Amino acid sequence: MLKGIDPLIGPDLLKTLRAMGHGDEIAIVDANYPADAHARRLVRMDGHSAPAILDALLSLMPLDAAVEDAAFRPCAFGDCGRMEPVFAEFTEVIARREPGFALVPIPGEPFYDRVRAAYAIIASGERRLYGNIILRKGVIQPEGNAS
Repeated sequence: MLKGIDPLIGPDLLKTLRAMGHGDEIAIVDANYPADAHARRLVRMDGHSAPAILDALLSLMPLDAAVEDAAFRPCAFGDCGRMEPVFAEFTEVIARREPGFALVPIPGEPFYDRVRAAYAIIASGERRLYGNIILRKGVIQPEGNAS
């Protein structure tokens, strides 16, 4: 245990987050996702929901403000307008931790291609279908620099 770090974040995830650079992406995927087959780097967090992992992750990692969009979800059942309850939970966490960022839908295979290209994948215990999210890492500004 460390002060100020959510106990959900274990040493493997902490190492992964610290090693990521600006613009690298990390995906949190549901329990049905073939994470082991698709991951360049895999962190297993079985037993934890995707929104809980997202909350812990965003307690440490900034989203990328240098691009238009930095948080992405799949389109459920081929309908990008469909808002699954898990997407609403993701949106709430992002609004609280990283205000001003939207959760952008990406259809079908392009979403999964982006997960496969991610720096790392976190395999969650999320059992809800489409409980997946991709985040693009931003930067920590130097002290005194607000931009």
